[in-house]
Amino acid sequence: MRLGLILSEVLTGLRRNASMVVSVVLVTFVSLTFVGAAILMQAQIATMRDYFQDRAQVDVYMCSSISNTDTCTGGVATEEQTAAVRAELQGQTLSPLIQELSYETPAEAYAALVENLPDYATLFTEQQTSAVFHVTLLDPTRSDVIVEAFNGVEGVEQITDQLEYLEPLFSALTIATYIAVGVAGLMLVSAVLLIATTIRLSAFARRREVGIMRLVGASNRFIQTPFVLEGVVAALIGSLLASGAVLVGVKFGVEGYLVQRMGTIPWVGMGDALLVVPVVVAIGVVLAALSAGFAIRRWLRA
Repeated sequence: MRLGLILSEVLTGLRRNASMVVSVVLVTFVSLTFVGAAILMQAQIATMRDYFQDRAQVDVYMCSSISNTDTCTGGVATEEQTAAVRAELQGQTLSPLIQELSYETPAEAYAALVENLPDYATLFTEQQTSAVFHVTLLDPTRSDVIVEAFNGVEGVEQITDQLEYLEPLFSALTIATYIAVGVAGLMLVSAVLLIATTIRLSAFARRREVGIMRLVGASNRFIQTPFVLEGVVAALIGSLLASGAVLVGVKFGVEGYLVQRMGTIPWVGMGDALLVVPVVVAIGVVLAALSAGFAIRRWLRA
């Protein structure tokens, strides 16, 4: 009987404040969608970082006929210089750090360049292409050891770390995540304030019923429960809509578009999205319950 009465009061409140409830639902929906997107973006950044770190290489470029660095004053790297670099990479100091080592001759490097960038075939010749050692490290963060070992060595034109080119991308994605979190935070604050306002308006509209309940000895908890549930129901609907938007975005935007066009890169999937859903719902419900509970307690004390 008490449960039926509480549910009846909840439905009454939702019906009387339909426009405000719709506003709460929409604000909660938008804010929690940003929250879910931010969580998935951070997961994607971590996945991509791990993926590229495992495959990132340090490339040691030998001097070619067009190299103009101080270590290439003698022209094309000699066989002795190339052999010295190979011996250093395979020596006792560096070899424990290396997972895989490969050597690409100028002819092989030129063929790969033409295959990947055909337009460059008319700009470079095989003699102008550098031989290169490709070094895959066990720990990609130790690339500075390779750089220091060959920095200033005769016959070595330059040493490049592929992770250095990826860091700006990761930084940009991280900034985008922070922006999404910031927008979500502002929207959540708006949702909390809107829920509190809705509950106070609902309590004011039913002040006569609340007065009667007090007169017949109803406890504060019994009086507060319907109002708290109103906020929770509105936020729950918004959070479920946000969860649906996150799932649809991953299903069609990531798996249906990005994976098909950039399948070599690991992307977040439906499994990750399903893990985000309970987090989104929990955030919406908890914030709504706290906001509504605080608002109705203050109103009852007034």
